[in-house]
Amino acid sequence: MKRPNLNQTASAKPGAVQCFIKNTVSNPNIIIGDYTYYDDPEDSENFERNVLYHFPFVGDKLIIGRFCAIARGVKFIMNGANHKLSGISTYPFQIFANGWESFAPAEEEFPYKGDTVIGNDVWIGYEALIMPGVHIGNGAVISARSVVTKDVPAYSIVGGNPAKVIRQRFTDAEIETLEAIAWWDWSVEKITRHLAQIMAGDVDALRDCAQIP
Repeated sequence: MKRPNLNQTASAKPGAVQCFIKNTVSNPNIIIGDYTYYDDPEDSENFERNVLYHFPFVGDKLIIGRFCAIARGVKFIMNGANHKLSGISTYPFQIFANGWESFAPAEEEFPYKGDTVIGNDVWIGYEALIMPGVHIGNGAVISARSVVTKDVPAYSIVGGNPAKVIRQRFTDAEIETLEAIAWWDWSVEKITRHLAQIMAGDVDALRDCAQIP
């Protein structure tokens, strides 16, 4: 079977445009896995506009795995949005010059949460907001308009503000098996051969497929 074009923009239904965004991102601190797409009928190829306060001098990365589905309006807040919290005022006086710049806080005085890391096969719903330094596990689902302020376990569904776990998609044992299988790392040819099992809910059947070259 022909390998899908990672640069393609394709319409799956009227009014919806999906774009594989790996090759549309120019910022070296945004790393996107194969087949991850952004859905936005206004401009699906301009995914970077949704990564906010991502300043080069901060150095944090947004890392998104393979086969993720990112809905319209999803936003990633990066560490550059943080203000100093240890003083009486959190107002960033230093950015307005006229002498105030001499009171710029030291770099280590700003909160820093590290890289934001999204696993593989993650579905992030409409207008969800991902805060700095959050890690979202493989197979997780982020409900529409959720505000994700802390790490999300693999194969869990979260929602709300702040987002909380609604339920696990599979049992603990099944999740452990799925993490070990890591079907998203298979070749596209193997994925195509076993697509029926990947899209079904039988973890044991997928584990059997994993043993087949």
